[in-house]
Amino acid sequence: MRKVFLLLFLMAMITSCIPNKDLIYFQGEPVSKDSIYKLQNEPYRLQIGDILYIDIKSADPELVQLFKNTESGGNNAARINEEQIYFTGYTINRQGVIRIPYVEELNVLGYTTSEVREKIQKELENYFINKDDIFITVKLAGIRVTILGEINSPGTLIIYKNHINIIEAIANAGDIPVTGNRKNVSVFRKNIDGTKRYTIDLTDISTFDSNNFHIESNDIVYIEPLKQKSWGTGVTGMQSLTAIVTVLTLLTTTLLLIQTFK
Repeated sequence: MRKVFLLLFLMAMITSCIPNKDLIYFQGEPVSKDSIYKLQNEPYRLQIGDILYIDIKSADPELVQLFKNTESGGNNAARINEEQIYFTGYTINRQGVIRIPYVEELNVLGYTTSEVREKIQKELENYFINKDDIFITVKLAGIRVTILGEINSPGTLIIYKNHINIIEAIANAGDIPVTGNRKNVSVFRKNIDGTKRYTIDLTDISTFDSNNFHIESNDIVYIEPLKQKSWGTGVTGMQSLTAIVTVLTLLTTTLLLIQTFK
């Protein structure tokens, strides 16, 4: 009987412990530094649902005001918060366009912010006597990403950058706990071809070379739990040991009581 309990104890310890290799990010050696540099510096291309912050300056402030949203309050970026951006920014609709007063609809889907700035500059030149008198700023008003599953702070994040990667998104959500599966992180992305799922292994250094390493606006990231969590044995070695000892003690006590009453 003791041998049976010892065998069960050893099997439980082996299967419940999370291997260290499943917890370490970016194992191995990078293969191509050139491809990593290219991916990290690829400009972000605008998607449906993105919100743009557009600021127009000129020596003629009254004329400039005609092209601004009336609630923008001068579009001072230092005073604009998330709620104000929603109402005063320029949202790309399902047709891929934004609406600017007097300029009307402007197609920006798939363009970079620099290309959008050039398009607006060209449109406004028709209204200003001196085209060099116009100064336009176009920025992406944050990338929205939803992170669910085994993450310390699940929810929807808005990160105020022109492009982010999967590591930045996870770091902003508090990192993956011990019970999260770093080898099978799913990214769900909706585009004109429908919703697609991409899988990323964060324990492999080659992740940096993946085309899916960078997050796009409105992506959904899901981290599935490790099977050890569903077993309820604990997230650390000590917790697992305590849980197993408790179960074995209960089984031993039950067997002793059965033998006593026979």
